[in-house]
Amino acid sequence: MSLSLDLSDRVVLVTGGTRGIGAGIAARFADAGAVVITCARSEVAVPAPGTTHLQCDVRDPAAVKALVARFVAAHGRLVVLVNIAGGSPYALAADASSNLHDKILGLNLSAPLLMAQAANAVMQSQESGGSIVNVSSISALRPSPGTAAYGAAKAGLDSLTRSLAVEWAPRVRMNAISVGLCRTSRTADHYGGDETVAAIEATIPLGRMARPDEVGNVAVFLASDLASYVSGATIECHGGGEPPIFSHVLDHLGKGLA
Repeated sequence: MSLSLDLSDRVVLVTGGTRGIGAGIAARFADAGAVVITCARSEVAVPAPGTTHLQCDVRDPAAVKALVARFVAAHGRLVVLVNIAGGSPYALAADASSNLHDKILGLNLSAPLLMAQAANAVMQSQESGGSIVNVSSISALRPSPGTAAYGAAKAGLDSLTRSLAVEWAPRVRMNAISVGLCRTSRTADHYGGDETVAAIEATIPLGRMARPDEVGNVAVFLASDLASYVSGATIECHGGGEPPIFSHVLDHLGKGLA
């Protein structure tokens, strides 16, 4: 599906935009004509088509400040920030170290705040203002066993989005995307193979996991003029979500949802 939106007047920074969902988001902005810059902790030998890449550890306040200064020096403005950098290993809360929990909260909550603060300082001085999109997770909305700190961080990110939408209005619009399960190059490895992935997909109302570009479509919408009156919102992009467990029991017993 091709995008009809023209974002050729947008300069976009996508954190963690080199792989997985982040790469899908960056590609959609590039498809829409935006100038797209990705950043990550690691260098990238060959940036994705239509993008350039800058190295930055988004958890480091000094590095974030330097990144945004370099960005603005090169492009003159910062119109859109997409905070996607994040993630968490599987670790039961009772067994995980405080250091691991600190790192997970830092990457998934503190880092987006750092990036948003730096971007806001630029956007507030621009006549056109700006748009910030935080990529959240369905883990913020339901129990997240094995990734409890991650789920808590994403719930905090949703709250942060709503608060900053009030603090930074009217110049800056703040929104979030609550992402469900998404197929990437690492999905089969993460869930234990294609057979398991297929079984998981059967539980999703739309019958499959999302594609990264579909999440990108939502991000492009939120950054566009079509969403000019959308701020403080968390848009759910999860294929219908996760039905309650009793519905699967009923299906197993042949009673359906009736």
